[in-house]
Amino acid sequence: MTSPKRVAVTGAAGSICYSLLFRIASGEMFGPDQPVILQLIEIPPAMGALEGVVMELDDCAFPLLQDITLSDNPRDGFDGANAAVLVGGKPRGPGMVRADLIKENGPIFVAQGEALNDVAADDIRVAVVGNPCNTNCLIAQSNAPDIPRTRFAAMTRLDQNRTAHQLAAKAGVQVASVSHVSIWGNHSNTMYPDFYNATIDGEPVVDVISDHEWLKNDFISTIQGRGKAIIEARGSSSAASAANAALDMVREWFLGTPEGEWSNMAIVSDGSYDITEGLVFSHPVICNDGDYEIVEGVELNDFAREKIAVTEKQLLEEREVVKDLL
Repeated sequence: MTSPKRVAVTGAAGSICYSLLFRIASGEMFGPDQPVILQLIEIPPAMGALEGVVMELDDCAFPLLQDITLSDNPRDGFDGANAAVLVGGKPRGPGMVRADLIKENGPIFVAQGEALNDVAADDIRVAVVGNPCNTNCLIAQSNAPDIPRTRFAAMTRLDQNRTAHQLAAKAGVQVASVSHVSIWGNHSNTMYPDFYNATIDGEPVVDVISDHEWLKNDFISTIQGRGKAIIEARGSSSAASAANAALDMVREWFLGTPEGEWSNMAIVSDGSYDITEGLVFSHPVICNDGDYEIVEGVELNDFAREKIAVTEKQLLEEREVVKDLL
């Protein structure tokens, strides 16, 4: 039998994980032949709720789920992990601005980066979901000097999925018709969902959708503000869709991007496309067997460059806020 993959998940009693853990255990993340061990991490006040989640996991009797461990200490929870999904973090409270949230969450990701560096398996891959995920990822990666920086990525797959749906709905086609979506920059209200390079049934989006003013304005603002719109509609933030995107991201990272397609992850910039080196910046990538390559040759017109400059500026400002943690 294949050796089990150890999957560490933080914020394991939260709403995102309530949609995520059962799908990992069922084989949706790593495939139907890959046993898993779930290493679930929470803060002390949430350990009781986590025990209830574990009862439900037990009651599902997943054949691939070989063991579950619970911990309120990241050094225990990350021990020997092959994959880590960092979901947990402090939510934004009343009156908090983005910089406040970054400062509140920063120390959490310092400790997690240090713990991963010391106790995770040599083949660890780290997917950061907890917001602000780009800068949280930068903090964790900076505090794990012995882990290659290409092993860290923040999640912009949710933005990719949202983009695919919006384009499909506007064009009156199925989501499967949409491909080569690119998400550039920060998972925030400055991200740039690139419609110029996306296709619908193999044709450029701008040839299929004639309403270019919608593409340049309402479409972009819808993607940038989708999270806020969901909070306003349901009274809490994205959970099931975020869990689904995390599953998509990690599955393709480990098992590979579908042939002829590309994925999107916020990765540590190597200077490609003139993005400041070292920023955790979303790029289109092609994944294979736990590694990725940035897609080369994506054409960026003046409109795209202008949008990318805005989101890059925001990430540089966020990096400045947490410079003492890096």
